[in-house]
Amino acid sequence: MILALTNKHIYWFFIYLWVSQKKPLSMKTFFIASAFALVGSCATKKYTAKVQDLKDSIQIVDSALVVKYANTITTKELSQHLYTISLNDFKGRATGELGQKMAAQFIIDYYQEQEISSPFGDKNYYQSIPKSFLPKDTKASENVLAYIKGSEKPEEVLIISAHYDHLGINKDGQINNGADDNGSGTSALLEIAQAFKIAGKEGHSPKRSILFLHLTAEEIGKQGSEYYTLHPVFPLENTIANLNIDMIGRYDKDHLNNKDYIYLIGSDRLSNELHYLSEKVNSTFYNITLDYRYNVENESNHYYERSDHYNFAVHDVPIIFYFNGEHEDYHKPTDTFDKIDFELLEKRTKLIFATAWELANLDHRIKVDNGIIY
Repeated sequence: MILALTNKHIYWFFIYLWVSQKKPLSMKTFFIASAFALVGSCATKKYTAKVQDLKDSIQIVDSALVVKYANTITTKELSQHLYTISLNDFKGRATGELGQKMAAQFIIDYYQEQEISSPFGDKNYYQSIPKSFLPKDTKASENVLAYIKGSEKPEEVLIISAHYDHLGINKDGQINNGADDNGSGTSALLEIAQAFKIAGKEGHSPKRSILFLHLTAEEIGKQGSEYYTLHPVFPLENTIANLNIDMIGRYDKDHLNNKDYIYLIGSDRLSNELHYLSEKVNSTFYNITLDYRYNVENESNHYYERSDHYNFAVHDVPIIFYFNGEHEDYHKPTDTFDKIDFELLEKRTKLIFATAWELANLDHRIKVDNGIIY
């Protein structure tokens, strides 16, 4: 596209010279200008054909199974998880504080109840992060990890992540319960893990391994994901992608008349195949409006750099960031359970599950191309 635009501009520059100088355009000049335009046009068609070829090569697998196990994700169970995660008892889940550790134990208890194992092969689901790694005056904290081993390519790992920490108690003594941020993502991750576990029990384990990664310290600088990428449980070169979930339970002021949307950020930055796979999954199953306005380079809010997926992206792991945008209760004590749209949360969670299913069960690993189609 860049080549086509450039040559188009050159073509019209020749025309401009002709008009401004009020002289007949020589046959030689005319042919040069036409040649540039033709080359640009051919290049554009060639690029367009490659994009279409990539789109056509993406095949959805296991459609009936995707629908069956996605339907185990329900508003009832999402609301039960989120109600607990956003309780006052957890005191806003500030990194290193008692409430965050209580939330971590709640997550572990759920995985043990569902018989979803730890990647460490025992009852330890923690990746401990020392105080020295965290900002000053922050106590040691923990990522929480659960794992389903792949049936055919266990060495390849898909990571689905959500941070479970929040802002704690503000200076006025009010608790920041963080229902949307990120109780919604935490609840979604628990439901997605359960759906894969149910599928496995019925003989449909994912071909690739899946790591369910609950991250701490996102709110104070993404240190949980930074620590994981510096000390990965599975080699980053074997990590096929990261699907990161951060705030998917509400809608922003720009979608008051169409709340059936989700912002997708980063899906095409490192892998066009991931991007087009994501779109095909959506068009096949859910037809949610995929809003890419925050995916543009140098976007003023810098959302691409602001959540945990970024620490995977800088290590060349393809990512998708799922996000509903900021709302009037963002980072306030008023981000509470009663304001969550659970039907919306369910549909978005199912979309992420379906995308994860396809990634985990493709016959090949998605290609990393740094967003360039050759």
